[in-house]
Amino acid sequence: MMFNRKPVDGGPNGSIRMAEEYTQAANLGLKSAIDICEEVKSNHPKITYADLYQLAGVVDVAFCRGPTIEFIPGRQDSIVCFREGRLPDAKQGLQHLRDVFYRMGPSDKDTVALSGAHTLGRAHRERSGFDGSCTREPLLFDNSYFLELRQKKKHMACWNFQPTRLY
Repeated sequence: MMFNRKPVDGGPNGSIRMAEEYTQAANLGLKSAIDICEEVKSNHPKITYADLYQLAGVVDVAFCRGPTIEFIPGRQDSIVCFREGRLPDAKQGLQHLRDVFYRMGPSDKDTVALSGAHTLGRAHRERSGFDGSCTREPLLFDNSYFLELRQKKKHMACWNFQPTRLY
């Protein structure tokens, strides 16, 4: 669930486990990851879903040789799901990305950094309409996504847009 600064709501609260949220268009494909986390949760019932999903991200970044991220537990679970449309839609262009991210508080520079998450993993056409990875090494945490955008490389399989300088 995406955070909003006005009104202050959303954030990492574990509500993605609710069908009302994981079936939203922007979340298609997350069910398999939720199911994997459910196996961990069944063996460690005291951890909240909110903490579990954050910990999964920390472990994933470490697995992909990214930076060490300190994990601090204490998040509360929620079953409140917010309306669809809180996540950015890559097909709607730069102004839409700004509108979505400004709602959360980041600057253009922060938005570029957050977009760097596309260095990991790949898109699946049946889930997002895009297909392929955005980098040549989708399991390596590095700055190749940024470098490829900066160099305006055409080989990026999952995006069909001209990179735009945000700052």
